[in-house]
Amino acid sequence: MADVQQLMRRFTELYGGSGEDIRVFHAPGRVNLIGEHTDYNGGYVFPGALTFGTTMLIRPRGDEQLSLASTNFELRKQISMKNLAYDKADDWMNYPKGVVFHLRQQGYGIGGYDILYHGEIPNGAGLSSSASIEVVTAYGLLTMEGRDVSSAAERTRIARLSQQVENQFIGVNSGIMDQFSVAMGRKDHAILLMCDTLEYEHVPFNSGSCKLVIGNTNKRRGLVDSKYNERRSECDQAVTDLQEIYPGLTLLGQLTPEQFEQAQHQIRSETVRRRARHVVEEIGRVKRAVEVLKQNDLAAFGKLMVQSHDSLRDLYEVTGPELDAMVEEALRIPGTLGSRMTGAGFGGCTVSLVHEDSIDRFRQQVGERYKERTGLTAEFYVCDIGDGVREAI
Repeated sequence: MADVQQLMRRFTELYGGSGEDIRVFHAPGRVNLIGEHTDYNGGYVFPGALTFGTTMLIRPRGDEQLSLASTNFELRKQISMKNLAYDKADDWMNYPKGVVFHLRQQGYGIGGYDILYHGEIPNGAGLSSSASIEVVTAYGLLTMEGRDVSSAAERTRIARLSQQVENQFIGVNSGIMDQFSVAMGRKDHAILLMCDTLEYEHVPFNSGSCKLVIGNTNKRRGLVDSKYNERRSECDQAVTDLQEIYPGLTLLGQLTPEQFEQAQHQIRSETVRRRARHVVEEIGRVKRAVEVLKQNDLAAFGKLMVQSHDSLRDLYEVTGPELDAMVEEALRIPGTLGSRMTGAGFGGCTVSLVHEDSIDRFRQQVGERYKERTGLTAEFYVCDIGDGVREAI
């Protein structure tokens, strides 16, 4: 986590006063370990909270003003509680503004505050920087207002509210996986989550002498929105075709692998059939991943990661040359148990499971070869699975 004392000094430089009445909250980023493009198909995802994220320092004010500043951006502003509308010019501040707006809409009395954020998550990398700032803001404000937000029910409510902010205030039609992972994360556990129902299970992730290495391709993800919508419509088409055999089917996630094999001929387009196969088989991989992790079989989990990437490359076609190059180079390093793209695709990040003795070699060799192949400079973050949102001190 960030250097809190240094942030305290920065806070008092900005807002004056002493550090005595400042409180500090932290929310992690998240990475999805396996289960990609399954959420909107009624399947499972398997994310974990990261050990780095967003730190928020906060202190009450005596008026109806919200003062917002960040160590990551020059833009800072004082905003009236009476003027919390979305404004493109406010850039990153729309996330905390949206949280305050929705909290007040839901009847919570939120007073004025001075707030300083410090983010350790690269923007646009697919590690949920937006969910992290939403969740830490909601959790911190509710705590400051005297509400006990420690229970699973309250944390789930915060995740839902943060998703509302993303969907309705920011205007991004995202699912709830990101906010849920950030709110409900648990150290050394991944979350088996059914996004439709929010049924979940914390599954031990005992990585032993291995670490997660997140590789940021630094590829701008220009295709994501259009291809995401295209894939969703292809999955809808697969369901429509399969309804001739399974009239009650509404989501691909409701199919067993056996049912898919028996009925796949009903899907007229070969492309649509491949999309559906990825979804059905990926859900099976998530379930298998839970089984092998409960047996502490990291080698088997690594193989499932590779199978997931191959399927996303060949069947779902959402990887692209940069992600493929990074995964291929990662798997050339002795000590890499598994590697795959994580997130929507077409750029963003990979996640690899690497023995700690191989990490230096991994960073150097994968970085060099990735640059040779793509011309881009990668960044690597070595991390464990950490806790969800909390008061830091």
